[in-house]
Amino acid sequence: MTNKLPKKRFVSKLPISILGLGLVSMFMDISSELVHSLLPVFMATVLGTSIVTIGVIEGLAEGTAAIMKAFSGAISDYFRKRKLLTIIGYSLSAFTKLIFPVATTIEWVFGARFVDRIGKGIRGAPRDALIADIVPVELRGAAFGLRQSLDSLGAFIGPLLAFVFMIWFNNDIRAVLWVAVLPALITVLLLITLVHEPKNPEHDSASRKRLRLADAKRLPMWYWYVVALGAIFSLARFSEAFLILRAQDVGLSIGYVPIILIVMNIIYAIFAYPAGEASDRFSARILLVFGLMILIVADIVLAIAVSPWITLIGAAFWGLHMAFTQGLLSKLVADTAPADLRGTAFGVFNLVSGVALFLASFIAGTLWTLFGAAATFITGAFFALIAAMGLFFYRPKTQFCKPTV
Repeated sequence: MTNKLPKKRFVSKLPISILGLGLVSMFMDISSELVHSLLPVFMATVLGTSIVTIGVIEGLAEGTAAIMKAFSGAISDYFRKRKLLTIIGYSLSAFTKLIFPVATTIEWVFGARFVDRIGKGIRGAPRDALIADIVPVELRGAAFGLRQSLDSLGAFIGPLLAFVFMIWFNNDIRAVLWVAVLPALITVLLLITLVHEPKNPEHDSASRKRLRLADAKRLPMWYWYVVALGAIFSLARFSEAFLILRAQDVGLSIGYVPIILIVMNIIYAIFAYPAGEASDRFSARILLVFGLMILIVADIVLAIAVSPWITLIGAAFWGLHMAFTQGLLSKLVADTAPADLRGTAFGVFNLVSGVALFLASFIAGTLWTLFGAAATFITGAFFALIAAMGLFFYRPKTQFCKPTV
């Protein structure tokens, strides 16, 4: 059903803190994606790490982030200090950018990746709950879409800088990794100065209650349905490290590998905000199904790829599917959870999705080693199809979708 909202763009109506959170995400992604666009190759070539080990490291890193999100989300509900937790999380991730350039063994990389994902886990749920606290429901899709768009813009700029500096430093990966330090530090500064927690949140400290597992019973059935769908979707969307490895597998030279993430993220950045805004006026469920169909196309293209150009097309479709799914999944969580449990809701959602992502990355690495790259991407397409089928049964009630007072 279409909501009868005026067909206008909402960017000018969004609070400055939403723009601030978007810029924070952008600069951290510039730093993180610069590192991540080179890290799989760094591990495989410089440190001699196997594909299975890379899959395990990526999976454990994302799983760690997911577990931390569950705890940080619940803590932010209790203390109503979402910004403080967000600062702590971004600061930890910024610190790890100093470790990657000096790493000499896979244990160093794993340790830095582990701490980086702890930081991501601490900040993730409180940040998303803070967005839902700041904006009314009729702007919720636009707010999440804007953050995702700026986030993916940073994820485009990061690999672009990696590409440029790989040429500048003559493929010296360690030297390029040092470039990631500056945008990470800018991230923390922007967060402190531009983002402000609501002065009158929906639930103040007077309503604070002891944290209890029993509170999970107040999360409605449709929220848990969204959690289940998110888990299946995560099984379909394994680590993007495999896109980079696929490009190298079909002949893309090491200096040009970041182009894969550049292509993916520029498409993501262009379409994430329009997709989020559209979800405020049209069915988010239908838009998500569309995004999953695009993921299936991306997986098929990557499975049959025989040249770098075909992997670039697959990466473009991958970015398009991200635009039509990531912000919309966050909107569904916010729409189906009570306001006083938003942090917990985002935390549990990310915990379950993160565990699924760990399994997906491990499965992807194992399938790649045993049966080749095509098996990895075809399996991803199969899980995407299951998630799309599940969305046809999604019919939520709207008791938690009313504008905030």
